[in-house]
Amino acid sequence: MRPNRREIFTSLLAASAAARLSAQAQSGAQEPFVVPGKRPLILHNDRPEDLETPVRYLNTYLTSVDAFFVRQHLPVPEPIGKDAYRLEINGSVSKLLNLALADLEKLTQYTVTATLECTGNGRAFYSPKLPGIQWGRGAVGTAEWRGPRLSDVLKLAGVGSDAKFIEIDGADTGVASTPDFIRCMPLEKALQPGTLLALSMNGQAPAIHGFPARLVVPGWDGTSWVKWVVRLTARTDLTTGFFMNPGYRYPKYALPPGTPARPAELEVIEGMPVKSTITAPEDQASVPIGPIEIRGFAWAGEEAIERVEVSTDGGSRWHVAELVSPKLPFVWRLWKFEWKPEKQGYHTVLSRATDSAGRIQPFIPAWNPSGYLWNGVDRVGVNVEKSA
Repeated sequence: MRPNRREIFTSLLAASAAARLSAQAQSGAQEPFVVPGKRPLILHNDRPEDLETPVRYLNTYLTSVDAFFVRQHLPVPEPIGKDAYRLEINGSVSKLLNLALADLEKLTQYTVTATLECTGNGRAFYSPKLPGIQWGRGAVGTAEWRGPRLSDVLKLAGVGSDAKFIEIDGADTGVASTPDFIRCMPLEKALQPGTLLALSMNGQAPAIHGFPARLVVPGWDGTSWVKWVVRLTARTDLTTGFFMNPGYRYPKYALPPGTPARPAELEVIEGMPVKSTITAPEDQASVPIGPIEIRGFAWAGEEAIERVEVSTDGGSRWHVAELVSPKLPFVWRLWKFEWKPEKQGYHTVLSRATDSAGRIQPFIPAWNPSGYLWNGVDRVGVNVEKSA
């Protein structure tokens, strides 16, 4: 039997990821890659760039642009100059439009603070192992995104009453057998006030992050946040391209680990699960005995974080952490907990979050064949040493 395109694509990804991980392990490098305007980040792929943020950079409410993770499915397109940029709006609309960047800048501009997380963040923690980029914990960040509401942009074209979905295409294009990256979302989400066609992040407009115009879809997986947007199409039906089906779908119910899913058992990923991450101390850190501040962040997609708990003894006892940033939907909350270890030795520190929908971060999340949406209880090992 000849392998299909998905199998070939998956095999190539797995082989590429394995080669990169092997090379990184042999060199001992953990943060070997720098691109212009970026701090050193963890390299997963150099073309297209897939760069992970070390968790120690994630201790601030807003993530600096130079520390923000990078996820590309296809090579970054040639930079689009401000005067050359055009946005086509077509499909089920009253009038076809071809908008310049200046047209978007004339619309009312809104600022939305939202957390962006790669759908595959945490894939490296699944067992059995899965092909694909072996993201750890740092394919996530929070920024202030500014631009017109997508609803205001669509209003210019007059979306038809029969339209149910908006298809989004970016300027990046498929290479060889890799399909074009095209996504589609329900019109209801596209019209929500937080959904933007962002023209900047934290006051900047870096091409590597999808500018001059990128989608911001608060609370939803990073795959929905299409970059370098050049076309919006109002549709009566859901797009069926590779990156909508079979790509970026999740089982409707839990599967035994290692079990392949049938297409009918999968649904499109939208909102993100509840999760927390420990940013300090770092895993396998050695610290002197005495007061230790454990820090991290937690977020829950379209919900808000209600509580974070910390255990310093591997889960036997749990303590409520202090939430130190605002309670808002779509945005992580920073938290801290002061730990006073009574004796030296190795300790397993855990964190778990609870959100406004009552969801609690699980010890072991449901396995899925693509390694998406990891949200298991976070853990780091800390060696407490006797003071000198």
